Amino acid sequence: MTICNACRYCEGYCAVFPAMELRKSFTVADLDYLANLCHNCAECYYACQYAPPHEFAVNVPKTLAEIRLQSYKKYAWPKAAAKIFEKQGYTAIILLAGIISVYNFYRFSRPIQSVAGGDFYAVISHRAMVLGFGLAAALVLAAWITALARFWNSGADPPVRGRRPRRLFALTTAISDVLQLRYLSSGGAGCTYPAEHHSQSRRWFHHLTFYGFMLCFGSTCVAAIYDNFLGWKAPYPYFSLPVVLGTIGGAGLLIGPAGLAALKLRRNRAVIDTTQDGMDLTFIALLFASAATGLLLLALRDTPAMSGLLRLHLAVILALFAMLPYGKFVHGIYRTAALIRYALERMRSQPGR
Repeated sequence: MTICNACRYCEGYCAVFPAMELRKSFTVADLDYLANLCHNCAECYYACQYAPPHEFAVNVPKTLAEIRLQSYKKYAWPKAAAKIFEKQGYTAIILLAGIISVYNFYRFSRPIQSVAGGDFYAVISHRAMVLGFGLAAALVLAAWITALARFWNSGADPPVRGRRPRRLFALTTAISDVLQLRYLSSGGAGCTYPAEHHSQSRRWFHHLTFYGFMLCFGSTCVAAIYDNFLGWKAPYPYFSLPVVLGTIGGAGLLIGPAGLAALKLRRNRAVIDTTQDGMDLTFIALLFASAATGLLLLALRDTPAMSGLLRLHLAVILALFAMLPYGKFVHGIYRTAALIRYALERMRSQPGR
């Protein structure tokens, strides 16, 4: 960062370099902030005159990726769970096996009932679903909020105090940047990923993944309203709102993660931290599996295969929930916070703002 601050050739590429220029020295908290502001597009690496084989060996994308992983561990709650970041694949497999075993025990400890007509609650009761996923959601939110508070209050300089209108404007600016994936577009050309040539593919696969996830979440929320407030019981018709949202979202969660995995296999390994491959691929696999099992369950909900598919799908979803605070998903939480801080810093540094 000291070398980059002296050079400043890359200041127009992304938010990292303008934020860097507001600092003369760099604390650990500053580096955590800048690392989470980085989108790992790697354009600065290809433009850098001090990149390897130069003796300075400046490699901003890889260095910030390594710092980013350490920040995930540092701010995780509870602290003991930080080790999960290093053992993603094993943890996910153990979780899946354990959840499936519990579901099978639960199923076979109850009297055998008919499951004709796609009656999910004949397999797993409504009470068990609500309690299981409600508890999981509460724990995920607690972990996210605690980690986010630790990251925000870590002491990154300069301070980001501001009047309420400034904070509101910074929040809306950051949310807009997140929803558009502005810093993966490089002004419309796309980022230099998976190789040196510009491409929009990573941005679009991220969009499909994110909005697919949100549509599936929206489907679940609509179904909950139908069930708990309107008294409309599942299963819902194929062209009902929760089914349509879930189907479109599921398609996005098939295409997006598959595309991201394909790009990851072709990326330039010089600019990435390969120790994070397990974390990245586990998250991609769980997202893909959640969509695949969900769509298969929808297609076969009126067949005898429904019972086994439902237990498998719910096991994948619960494993995904459990990994959300301790896997790649947290980069979205910290990156959003970093973009809010950057918007506040940028306003404070501009006269009259």
